[in-house]
Amino acid sequence: MQYKMLVLDMDDTLLTDDHKISELNKKVLLEAQAKGVYVVLASGRPTSAMTAYAKDLELDLNDSYIISFNGAVISTVKDELILFEQCLTPEQIHDLYDYSVKMKTHIITYIDGEIVSETDSKYIEIEKDITGLPHNKVPDFKAAVTKPAVKCILLAEPSYLKEVEKDLKLAMPHLSIAMSKPFFLEAAQNGIDKAASIKLLAAKLNIHQSEIIAVGNAGNDLTMIEYAGLGVWVDNVTPELRDRANVIVASNNNDGVAEVVQRYILN
Repeated sequence: MQYKMLVLDMDDTLLTDDHKISELNKKVLLEAQAKGVYVVLASGRPTSAMTAYAKDLELDLNDSYIISFNGAVISTVKDELILFEQCLTPEQIHDLYDYSVKMKTHIITYIDGEIVSETDSKYIEIEKDITGLPHNKVPDFKAAVTKPAVKCILLAEPSYLKEVEKDLKLAMPHLSIAMSKPFFLEAAQNGIDKAASIKLLAAKLNIHQSEIIAVGNAGNDLTMIEYAGLGVWVDNVTPELRDRANVIVASNNNDGVAEVVQRYILN
């Protein structure tokens, strides 16, 4: 099979634990693009927290794309043109806030390039560190959210948040719910996930589902892993998802992405 698109999750997949792209991963991804393969980054991150990595991999020079906010936004790397965007309504965000209060979790959303929350948390600090976005701590979350936003994240201790995930899927079946890290439970508009956005992008580029490789590690990657012609987990995949991919490669800290490229694209 000659693959034409390689879709990569970022945190805990492409990036090492210290948020870097290894030299080997970068080398083989440049080689893959030289062969005409589209390399696409697909992350829960905001677009602005992905762009520097995309340009480091020369996705701008190769006319490629970013799928950000877990699929809620598709944009070009070269000119940052938004091709697709789907938001939660303010009313949906307010409902999620009420739910978070009831369930005693933290909640954040993104307004005007800032992380907005009513509370502080070590988990919000992690999101600040990952995204580089400023944190706007507000006295009244609902009053601060008066326009649509791409997603919300509920944050709590991992074992408890796993129970919240089950409950929220039942309480709000009209939303797209997925875990991106053990302490991040993401909520987006119905039908929004990484696979749906890959499908849109592939149709635009005339690439068949069978010609796509997707690589990830977590619950918010599952839809794209199952959609792609070849679905790949890195070895540090969330344990209960381990049997849901076609292939498992080395971990994010051991050049798992390079292993995929070398085995299935360069050879």
